[in-house]
Amino acid sequence: MQDGKRLPRAVRLLIVARAVNRLGAFSLSFLTVLITTSFGASSAVAGGVSAAFGLATIPSRLAGGRLADRIGRRRTIVLGLTGCAVAQLGLATAGSLTLVICCAVLLGLVFELYEPPSQAMIADVVAPSEHVHAYGLLNAALAAAGMGAGLVAAGLGRWDLRWLFVVDALTCLLCALIVHLVLPADHRTTVMSAPHQATAVTPWRDRGLLLMLATGTLFAVIYLQIMITLPLALDHEGLWPADAGLLFTASALTISAGQPLLRFRRLATLSTPAAFAAGYALLGLGMAGYALAHNLVAYLAATVVWSVGDLLLVGRVYAVVAGLAPPGGKGRYLAVYGTSWGVAGIAAPVIGTQLIEHAGPAGLWSTIDGGHEKVPIGGHLRPH
Repeated sequence: MQDGKRLPRAVRLLIVARAVNRLGAFSLSFLTVLITTSFGASSAVAGGVSAAFGLATIPSRLAGGRLADRIGRRRTIVLGLTGCAVAQLGLATAGSLTLVICCAVLLGLVFELYEPPSQAMIADVVAPSEHVHAYGLLNAALAAAGMGAGLVAAGLGRWDLRWLFVVDALTCLLCALIVHLVLPADHRTTVMSAPHQATAVTPWRDRGLLLMLATGTLFAVIYLQIMITLPLALDHEGLWPADAGLLFTASALTISAGQPLLRFRRLATLSTPAAFAAGYALLGLGMAGYALAHNLVAYLAATVVWSVGDLLLVGRVYAVVAGLAPPGGKGRYLAVYGTSWGVAGIAAPVIGTQLIEHAGPAGLWSTIDGGHEKVPIGGHLRPH
């Protein structure tokens, strides 16, 4: 399989729906800025709210995996997206910091529901040998949509940050509608058989999965600093926080435009350890570039570098996790691995805001640059 046209119809439709959702999925990167600018809270308070959101995503991810295997992929995706829309609208209209905190926690509780069923649906209908390719195409589609998302964020963010959450909510609802109308219905026989097959699944006792979870969590803590603290770092440098949207667009353009390069023989046959090693190295170089940057052009160059690293990494890790899962357990395995992002969502905003407050942007990115070297490459490859 050499292109997206050969993917099963259900996967292609899912990718389109997720791309629609991605057009508005930029608001969370500006949550800390909204809290500090609109409510006069400190960076520490803003980091605490983001950490509360991250904590709430952990049970959300686990519930998404269980629901995906019990009530079906499509139902779980629609439920999660609708819940996200309600919480985002709450953030957009909140008149007090207390209400912002409540809506942020509510958003976290539904934010990850649709990820495990989306990933499991791809693993269900795509041959194992093509998992990396399928997940890579999903990432490319999300990156392409992210180009528009970054531009919208840069424009609306200069007007009023609250509108970012309104647009995010609308795209969640539109994605939910597309999924409900065009994806195959969850058949009762399939849904009921999955839990029976998965009764023997104990992902928390799988050493290979737990090793991936540990290394994935360390990587996620580093990676989320870009998404969460970049607007704050730009603000500290005297640049527009909304310009983070332009940088996210540059990243999306790099990932999308670079996707065809992965078909070259040398890259296509690159072993997973080698791809991870190269990807992490490029991420480190990008963070070093951020530490030295003092203008938007320098930030842009560093963004392109770490985005090339992301291009090499994304798609491979979920293929490995899906390969570890036994029959009927893909949703739960992918959900357990996905909790790495929930743990990172707690740690990253606290670490990032504290480092910016006490060491400045250069101290933040230098610390991350040193931390990326501690991610064990081989940890992602332990067999089941």
